[in-house]
Amino acid sequence: MSENRIDRIARRVLRRRLATGLLWLLALPLGLVPCGAAAQYPARPIEMITPIAPGGGMDLQARLLAELVEPILGQRVVVLNRPGAGGTLGMGQLTQAKPDGYTIGAVWNGPLTASPHSQPVPYTPDDYLPVVQFSKAPFVICAAPDFPASTGRELVENIRRNPGRYTYGHEGVGGMLHLGAERLFAALGLQVRPVSFGGASETARDFVGGHITFYAGGIASILPHAKAGRAKCLLLTSAADNPLFPQAVGLDALGVGSTETVFWRAIVVPKATPPEVIARLEDAFLKASQHPRFQSYLAGLGEVPAAARGAALARELRREFDELGALTKQVAPK
Repeated sequence: MSENRIDRIARRVLRRRLATGLLWLLALPLGLVPCGAAAQYPARPIEMITPIAPGGGMDLQARLLAELVEPILGQRVVVLNRPGAGGTLGMGQLTQAKPDGYTIGAVWNGPLTASPHSQPVPYTPDDYLPVVQFSKAPFVICAAPDFPASTGRELVENIRRNPGRYTYGHEGVGGMLHLGAERLFAALGLQVRPVSFGGASETARDFVGGHITFYAGGIASILPHAKAGRAKCLLLTSAADNPLFPQAVGLDALGVGSTETVFWRAIVVPKATPPEVIARLEDAFLKASQHPRFQSYLAGLGEVPAAARGAALARELRREFDELGALTKQVAPK
């Protein structure tokens, strides 16, 4: 056989092998391609579950953060609203999603550290991983304009002189606010009767209508009433003061800063999400949360940026989970 013919045969064999190898590679499922796929993350749009109805505070914040993080990640981030059961429905869906970084959650701490102690939920703290915390805010306790107190200290003293006389509204038995308020009142030796409502907006409406003595809840729902002079907010559940409410006092000033209970928001992912994917999300959302637009938005809500992440955030989450579990047993209806 001539040397030229041998060369032609060898080239045909090589072409067949290359073609076969390419077809095999194309036939592989995406997750089995033997290359640095994680290094290319994200290669397609990301779905962000937020377990609240459209238009809520968590939803609006998640949408702004999604908009700001898209150019950093180089992919669209689509917000999916999955409301129900105090946020636990959406969290349940998140924990059951494929752990590939293409389904993430933007959630507040209630469904993570409070609700699991007062209602059945389809997940545990071991079923998800916190990526990064991006904001936090105190709850606020407000009185009517004619209530005989003009500072937080005066409010505390008035309640102390009138044990059991006043009522406060909260967002549901066993919720973050209910637990935080009861912990605060116990630390200060105060007796205030709780009244449960379906949410902060409902609480604010009944407070303005004069059906309860104090509003206790998130800042966003009471802020318009405070600006209009229909409420004076005098007490915070955070250790520090808040510039949005100069009359209100933080718990450090009252000597009970260790009983702080705040509202915080974070990005979480299903367990078993690859570490390199988590690192990419952490870096991207940290950068997005530092954008001037996001910082300005938080300031208008009385919230502050928060950058806890990784193992430190996981430890803080577990600590709060355990503390609120113990508190739930104390305040649960007998």
